[in-house]
Amino acid sequence: MKAHFRMLEDYSCEVEQIYFQNGEETQRVYFTYSFRKDQQIRIDFSYPQSGMTLIHRKGDPDATILPIRSLPWLKFRFSVHNPLLRTFTGQQIDQTDMGYFIDFLERSLGETTQPVFEFREGKDETAFLIVGRDYLEGKNLEKYRIRLLRESWLPLRIERYSLENIPIEKSLLRGCILNARPGDAFFLL
Repeated sequence: MKAHFRMLEDYSCEVEQIYFQNGEETQRVYFTYSFRKDQQIRIDFSYPQSGMTLIHRKGDPDATILPIRSLPWLKFRFSVHNPLLRTFTGQQIDQTDMGYFIDFLERSLGETTQPVFEFREGKDETAFLIVGRDYLEGKNLEKYRIRLLRESWLPLRIERYSLENIPIEKSLLRGCILNARPGDAFFLL
């Protein structure tokens, strides 16, 4: 995964994010996630915040929100630490790219005893389960079930569970476009 990610200049995916509370689904969010290697992130929401865009650039303590794309002059800036910019499980915008996730997986494998090793490899996909500390605060042990597309080694599905197998969140990634090379203007609001 790490070697393939290093070769990417950029990627974008359609994402369906499903959140759970006490094992029950509470929220679904749909968006297009775009990332460029120089740590520029753009998220175009389609549901429930239809028409909203969020942009963050590495090193910038703030993110820019365009609440209505058809009104480009209406912009807001918020700290990346602002609770308004966090996912329903508390993830910050600067904790969302695949590089961050790959580093998390690598740390988890090095720091956490893996009670069970699950690994399946097929022609087009690879799937595995690891136990790691939660990627937000590093306090609680959790299970992560991950399916990767072998062609790009990017996730197709990331499922996060408590150790008791209670779902916390699921991310489904579709239609990934690699190395499209969007220009700087794409990441500016």
